[in-house]
Amino acid sequence: MENVKADIVLDAKGLACPMPIVKTKKAMKDVEAGQVIEVQATDKGSKADIEAWANSAGHQYLGTLEEGTTLKHYLRKASEEETVEKQHPITATNEDLQAKLSENIVVLDVRETAEFAFNHIPSAVSIPLGDLENRLDELNKEDEIYVVCRTGSRSDLAAQKLTENGFEHVVNVVPGMSQWNGETKKLNN
Repeated sequence: MENVKADIVLDAKGLACPMPIVKTKKAMKDVEAGQVIEVQATDKGSKADIEAWANSAGHQYLGTLEEGTTLKHYLRKASEEETVEKQHPITATNEDLQAKLSENIVVLDVRETAEFAFNHIPSAVSIPLGDLENRLDELNKEDEIYVVCRTGSRSDLAAQKLTENGFEHVVNVVPGMSQWNGETKKLNN
């Protein structure tokens, strides 16, 4: 695996979510179909984010190599016929979610564990996006699930994943925790 050849190298080191994805999306426009892009990032959550984005956009996620604190993500650009970026069709605003909190709903927070620890909606369940696939059995397919992240990007990918796995009442909350004005809690308080 040491000799992975990329046609383009993108430096996203030092950037936090959603910036590695934003830069990757922008760079992908200049990559020819079939070429491989190497995205270098230091954000630990970028592996799950980039893999999920590539899958939703129709590009091929090839894998990630770790070199010290740098994660090198490899993606192959799909042809125009292969790519139509999907988005989860059902969304709600932060205010919509706030109005529903007293009802029997599940708030699923798909941010990284550290993000959740410092600031989350009191009733929220924490399952980071990268863990979601392996923890689907912790959720009930019949529940009304409102998915949140920092900006609405990871939650969109999580909402798609839930829907693909038979969850019928899934809502992506936009813009998410970056602009949440409701009550929040920290772990251990």
